Amino acid sequence: MGAMNRLANKVALITGGESGIGLETARLFVAEGAQVHLVGIDGGRLQAAVEELGSEVAATRADVTDSAQVRAAVAEAVARFGRLDVVFSNAGISGAIGKSIPEYPEDVFAQVLNVHVLGAFHVLKHALPVMNDGGSIIITSSVVGLTGAAGAGGYVTAKHAQVGLMRTAAKEVAARRIRVNTIHPGPTDTPFQAAIEMAATGAPKEKAAEIFEQMIPLGRHASPSEIARSVLYLASDDSSFVTGATLAVDGGMTG
Repeated sequence: MGAMNRLANKVALITGGESGIGLETARLFVAEGAQVHLVGIDGGRLQAAVEELGSEVAATRADVTDSAQVRAAVAEAVARFGRLDVVFSNAGISGAIGKSIPEYPEDVFAQVLNVHVLGAFHVLKHALPVMNDGGSIIITSSVVGLTGAAGAGGYVTAKHAQVGLMRTAAKEVAARRIRVNTIHPGPTDTPFQAAIEMAATGAPKEKAAEIFEQMIPLGRHASPSEIARSVLYLASDDSSFVTGATLAVDGGMTG
């Protein structure tokens, strides 16, 4: 699929940008004409991403749970590229998997909410005042942000909470024509997902993947590029009348 420059002259900020869906989305955004500022906690991977993607990409190491670090990262993006049009709030951790609510560690529950919910709040809090009118914000939720799942209470709760944050922001910034949506990937072929599947099933990687694929009507995992293309849709003018929406990209799991 050839690039169409759907993000020409746009500047995008991506958290959790050093690996998985975040990095794949950065690759696609650059191919579509954007300048991209990556934010993540793994400095080595961030540096590798900048080296791979070239002069249109910069990075800041920051922990999304730290408001001051997020504010500084947003300021660096604007200082480097002169504007901000697209925000992809994508940082996440899985927390405990396979633990019922009575067994779920309290500190882990709080940590998962901090990364997903407080983290996305910090990103919106600091990005919105400097974003251009007519921009787009996308928050990575999950298929389990639309459904329940036993044994992942922190993650499921956090992914639902992000939808509430999104719906609030969508109402607040509609007058500025800034659109805010969540994307809800199903199981995607990343190391992050593989670790979740092995923890949930107690099976080795390939067997765990098979077990999960039995739950997906399309019968397979998503590729990171399939998720990235859905993020591109929400980031670009192709979705100019879409805001406050939950986009499931899950092979039919919530259908």
